[in-house]
Amino acid sequence: MNLKKDLDVTALGELLIDFTECGISGQGNPTYEANPGGAPCNVLSMLTRLGRKVAFIGKVGDDIFGRQLTKAVVEQGIDIGGLRKDSENHTTLAFVEKLPDGDRDFSFYRKPGADMSLLPEEVDIDRIRRARIFHFGTLSMTDEPVRSATREAVHVAEESGCIRSFDPNLRPPLWESEEEARRQTAYGLAHCDVLKIADNEIRWFTGEEDFDAGLDILQRDYPGIRLICLSMGPEGSLASYKGFRFRVPAFLNENTIETTGAGDTFGACVLDFVLEHGLDDLSVGDLRSMLVFANAAASVVTTRRGALRVMPTREEVEELCGSVEGRK
Repeated sequence: MNLKKDLDVTALGELLIDFTECGISGQGNPTYEANPGGAPCNVLSMLTRLGRKVAFIGKVGDDIFGRQLTKAVVEQGIDIGGLRKDSENHTTLAFVEKLPDGDRDFSFYRKPGADMSLLPEEVDIDRIRRARIFHFGTLSMTDEPVRSATREAVHVAEESGCIRSFDPNLRPPLWESEEEARRQTAYGLAHCDVLKIADNEIRWFTGEEDFDAGLDILQRDYPGIRLICLSMGPEGSLASYKGFRFRVPAFLNENTIETTGAGDTFGACVLDFVLEHGLDDLSVGDLRSMLVFANAAASVVTTRRGALRVMPTREEVEELCGSVEGRK
């Protein structure tokens, strides 16, 4: 099949509103800002900052939040030809609370949400076939019919020769059971070339506290994964490739506000690197460059509230990389 690959990345998944805490009102009540979000579109937004051509497949409600999200995504330069509207289910909402240790707690309003109602026949097959990379996560596999839609998209990506990228993006409250979450995560692991996984996710899935032990399990059970990138928050990140591993410290930032979107920013930078260098012959130097840039980008976005609308530019990330390198 001779396909024209004129899109860099097509992603499928959730598009939602992240209500993030932004202070206390005069009456002493917490106030929240309605930030556009959803991991797949956060990834795509960062990729547009890096000059990539991207497309999104998903569903929002035909409501005020769906219209806000559509506008926000278009403003980022993301192709929304694969975005559908649902007149029966409302757009998914997530309230994000910052915990004392800097982590986050999520409360979702999604029973059901419009993103869950995407049908297999509504998947924009053309935009998958035209992409060099197809990216997906687990939030589009929590329920039917979007689970079947996701699997249809993965099947098309495999037939079309796309590099497949997977981010588990674990959100326990959205799953019927932990066992179901494990089954669907295992599906994603079995159908990806590039895996971006967080520290809590690898520990949850493998049962291993030690990261090397967890990576050993993933590489033994899912040998088709060609590149694993592990994000470890303030501990930095690690890449596992062809039997060797390389770790880079984090860019700790005194101006950090919250960590929403940091993992998505990191993952987008990994995909940008793969688009530039491929997956065949990466050196330790390549992996270091990839992780340093991705860590720096994630650090920058933590200084901003929200994610999708406030992703850093390549120049901002390179400036941070240069300033830190210059102090060594």
